[in-house]
Amino acid sequence: MAQTQNFKNHTRTVKGFHGALFGLITLFIGGSLNYWAKAPSDNYYLASLLVLIGPIFVLFMWFTRTFALKAQDRAIRAEENFRYFLLTQKPLPSALRLSQIIALRFAPDEEFLALVDEAVANKLSAKEIKGRIKNWKGDYHRV
Repeated sequence: MAQTQNFKNHTRTVKGFHGALFGLITLFIGGSLNYWAKAPSDNYYLASLLVLIGPIFVLFMWFTRTFALKAQDRAIRAEENFRYFLLTQKPLPSALRLSQIIALRFAPDEEFLALVDEAVANKLSAKEIKGRIKNWKGDYHRV
């Protein structure tokens, strides 16, 4: 089981994705640029293709991450809207920003409604919302 989450340790870094893959792509780009700069004229086309692959890898890595996060954000919005509805018989206030809703997922039901009201009234940032949670409810499925 994962370590119990709290405000200080709830962010997640995947070493293979954020570290190794990013490092390998950086090395590939550096190597391909070096090869391109030193390539003889008969290999210039291949060297140019290798240079082109570098940004493709970066974009692929970026979009892979952002698409997954967008899907999770949509799921979190639906889950928190449903939780609010179960507790109040009303939808979440439309004044809440997505970042606030995502932060509210860490609040237990006992603190949730008060934090929703405070977030709307005081336009709290996600960090401020997370900082006000007393009994952290971990999210162990977010990537």
